[in-house]
Amino acid sequence: MATYEYPSSGGGPLTPADSSLITITHVIYALHTLSIIIGITSAATIVGAFIFGLPSIIAVIINYVKRSDVRGTFLDSHFSWQIRTFWYAALWASVGIVLWVLLAIVLIGFLIGPAILMLTALWLIYRIIRGWLALRDRRPVGG
Repeated sequence: MATYEYPSSGGGPLTPADSSLITITHVIYALHTLSIIIGITSAATIVGAFIFGLPSIIAVIINYVKRSDVRGTFLDSHFSWQIRTFWYAALWASVGIVLWVLLAIVLIGFLIGPAILMLTALWLIYRIIRGWLALRDRRPVGG
């Protein structure tokens, strides 16, 4: 199997990444993308499909199962990126829904809740695209 070595942003070289792990990382991005597409093309919302959709749930499970295999490689940043994307989406969706429900009595709740969900959907799309492009270029993803 081919391996790749990448300089780390922290100074020293990273452990080479096995090509099968790179493939798995592509599959994880594809699963998240599938959830987003399901959210766009169905009655589900982007955020709802991403958080509760089977493709993203499978992707996060793979992230946790294979996380130790990518430690010390540039893929570690992608796994952290993907896991954080999932859990922050769940957090922001919860905040948006809670505000929507709690503030529904006041008209502003009907504006803030959906706005948070829409911004979360755009953020999800951005993170998946940014991460997948970094993976395509065989570099770590930051932030």
